[in-house]
Amino acid sequence: MKVGIFATCLADTMYPEVVRATAKLLTRLGHDVVFPEGQTCCGQMHINTGYQKDSMPLVRNYVDTFGDASIDAVVVPSGSCTGSIRHQHPLVAGKFGADSLQAQVAQVNDKTYELSEFLVDVLGLTDVGAYFPHKVTYHPTCHSLRMIHVGSRPYRLLSHVDGLELVELPMQQECCGFGGTFAVKNAATSTAMVEDKVAHIAETGAEYCTAGDASCLMNIGGAMSRLQMGTRTIHLAQILAATREDADQRMSLEGVVA
Repeated sequence: MKVGIFATCLADTMYPEVVRATAKLLTRLGHDVVFPEGQTCCGQMHINTGYQKDSMPLVRNYVDTFGDASIDAVVVPSGSCTGSIRHQHPLVAGKFGADSLQAQVAQVNDKTYELSEFLVDVLGLTDVGAYFPHKVTYHPTCHSLRMIHVGSRPYRLLSHVDGLELVELPMQQECCGFGGTFAVKNAATSTAMVEDKVAHIAETGAEYCTAGDASCLMNIGGAMSRLQMGTRTIHLAQILAATREDADQRMSLEGVVA
């Protein structure tokens, strides 16, 4: 299967390791992975802040970039951006676009998947051959939970990772407080929300907090860093891409450094 990766602007700019992990995982599973260089932002930031019409070039760019018939599926390592593509693109195209654009949006939407959806629903996998010998808790981000309804898919994938101890996060369905521009416009409220979130993460005793959105992990990771908690954040794709060979290689390098 030929799979196109939509990196998202945040991951492409600030967390390229998440994009690389997604490509590594899908390649390991036997797929032809492509990264169309014409991709940009999904437009969620513009739409959420009231600039719907201004997002039209981004909507058009997405369908032009991934509408290539040779691409069988588009995988997005972000529940938030998947939600924007699936729910906001049709709204914007319907309001400001021609019938032809609406048809294109519908066609590309039909083959766009969040990472865990693609693995579980399309490939029929829960065990992807990953190895990650750490204690991990999972934060279900708001868009993945409430908009695209990934449900138990990430948990099922994590539960099959060799060596991983998965611990349940208390009050896991509560927002981390990021919400894109919400964190800027309502900084005090956002700070209070993320403080609650990291307190619950601390209760788990986990070494890592994982999620399917780099944006939420950025917010949570920043709060944990300021509190010097010691717990680290890691994207779901990075865990699923990790193998025993990676761990052995890392240990060898650490031995050389020591």
